[in-house]
Amino acid sequence: MELQGLPANPNLAIEVVFLGASAESASPKIKKLFDESISGRMDEDKEAARLWRAYRTVKELARDRGYNISESECNISLEKFREDFCSGGGSVNRAAMCFQAAPTKEAQEKFGEIGNLWVEFCPEASVGVKTMRNFCMHIADKNFSTGIFIYQTSITAAAQKLFPSVAPATIETFQEADLIVNITKHVLVPKHIRLSTDEKKELLERYRLKESQLPRIQREDPVARYLGLKKGQVVKIIRRSETSGRYASYRICL
Repeated sequence: MELQGLPANPNLAIEVVFLGASAESASPKIKKLFDESISGRMDEDKEAARLWRAYRTVKELARDRGYNISESECNISLEKFREDFCSGGGSVNRAAMCFQAAPTKEAQEKFGEIGNLWVEFCPEASVGVKTMRNFCMHIADKNFSTGIFIYQTSITAAAQKLFPSVAPATIETFQEADLIVNITKHVLVPKHIRLSTDEKKELLERYRLKESQLPRIQREDPVARYLGLKKGQVVKIIRRSETSGRYASYRICL
């Protein structure tokens, strides 16, 4: 069966075809259209579910760093996510997923002036200089202290060279795939708590230690990246032991 002038909506086209013919009797052209439509819808559903998980993780990340993020934002349902960020065709609008957050009063009291946060989901697969320059300008013009840039596939080396241009603000980058699972919720990952400057000073004085004597954690460590640790900051790690219950250790970020 051949159709002239297929409708623009592939779902409508499929409905028209199968009113007059079965899948087996449809022409190869119609079969291909049907397969592509089903495949496209499945891909969009997978992308929506993947970005929903990444969106929840970055909301949790912001909350755990001391920003004002509600539980409802962290626990957004997939249905609500689709309603807010997906088009009628099912594709995700990454630009609509961007958000800003202010620190809580408690975080300001503990860490001092940590400033506002901007999180941006990039719709481009590969990020070049132009896109990154626009992001850096937004961070600088709006006086954000931290910018988190979430990309799909890659960022060029030339684009990465723009990061220092926003100093004293900082730019952090995460690939979408790195945020699908919240690393801090894994059963094998112990609780990590960033210490304030005063808490760090008290720790060193209590045990009569120098910074160089503390065990180290690299800035590239997944949990260090999640917490946004900077050079010289100390994190308290709480582990469970079958013999001694809970115990704490400390590491300094390099």
